[in-house]
This record gives sequence, C-alpha cells and structure tokens, in this order.
Amino acid sequence: MTEENRTAQDNTMSVIEALLFSSDKPLMLEQVRAVLENFDSSEIRAIIEQLGAEYEKTNRGMRIVEVAGGFQMVSAPALAPFLRKLYKQRNAERLSRSALETLAIIAYKQPVTRLEIESLRNVNIDGVMKSLLDKGLIRVAGRKNSPGRPKVFATTRQFLEHFGLKSLEELPKMEGFSALAESAEKKEEVHETQSPSQAG
Repeated sequence: MTEENRTAQDNTMSVIEALLFSSDKPLMLEQVRAVLENFDSSEIRAIIEQLGAEYEKTNRGMRIVEVAGGFQMVSAPALAPFLRKLYKQRNAERLSRSALETLAIIAYKQPVTRLEIESLRNVNIDGVMKSLLDKGLIRVAGRKNSPGRPKVFATTRQFLEHFGLKSLEELPKMEGFSALAESAEKKEEVHETQSPSQAG
C-alpha cells in the first residue's frame, strides 16, 4: 500500500469512527455509504471491522459491536463497574415519585393547567414542573380559554421516546404508569452503562 493510499484509508477510518461516535443508534452501512459515496458496503464493513480489531488489540475503552443490522460504539464490558460509579449521581437525578405523579396527570389529562394539576395532587408543583420542562418531557401547549387564560401543558415527543411509546394511544391505564416508568428507567440505565459517549 502506498503512502497516499494509507493516508486515504486512515482518513476514511477517522470519518467512520466519528460517525459511530456521534450516532445514538446502530449505524447502518447504507448510512455510511451516503457519506462515503466512493465506498461500497463490503469495503465499509471491512474498515469498521478493522477499527474494532484495533480497539480490542490496544485495549481501548470502547468497542464496536454489530447490533440490529448496524454497528454501534459501546464501552468495553470490563469497564461497567467504573461506569456505574460515575452514573450513581445521574441515578439520583432520575424522575422522583412526585415528578412521575405530576407527569402521569399531564399525560392522561392533557392539555391541563398548572392549577388543575395542583388540585389533583394537593401540593405545590412549581419545582416539579420546572424539572419536567427542563428535561423536555412536557411543553407549554397554549392557553386555556378561561379567565386569566392560564397556560396549558402537554407531553412532548421526548416523553414518548423516554417511555418507549410510539404514540399516546399506547399509554397503559393510569395505574400501570408506574410500571412503565420503572421499565423506562431500567432501559436508560443499561444504555448509559454501555454508551458513555451518549450520556450527556
């Protein structure tokens, strides 16, 4: 291999590495081909496999795995104990029981005003509402046509993604919301321990 060809291959490998790093889902060969138009699928696969072999040979902290028809960059399995320590503080930031109860009311009653939520919960929800807005799980959906025109709140697309729902029609009955939330939290924890590059 000439120096020019070696440089070209290194550059291509760097591009693929960046694509893998930035993707939060398995990266399909077709997606890479759309970026690297001069390479076919077999060539791209070979480069990805070479990159993965280099990670393992040099005992890097990342691995490349083939999953769901594509390739994904994940942390080395042996590093899971260290990642759990790092994400203990993130676990503390997960949705509180109060936040889940408020979110459930919004999900099932939307669009709903802050006063309507508070009347159902019988507590002040200012802090909880701010947290849910900051996390992108709820949004201001407009104003109610009533005295004072109070804001009404609804869930977001991110809410659906967080709980693994295709649409609001897939919401279980209200009493099953806690189980749905617990399942979503467990999935998020697994994802975090596997993919630290996506934890931000």
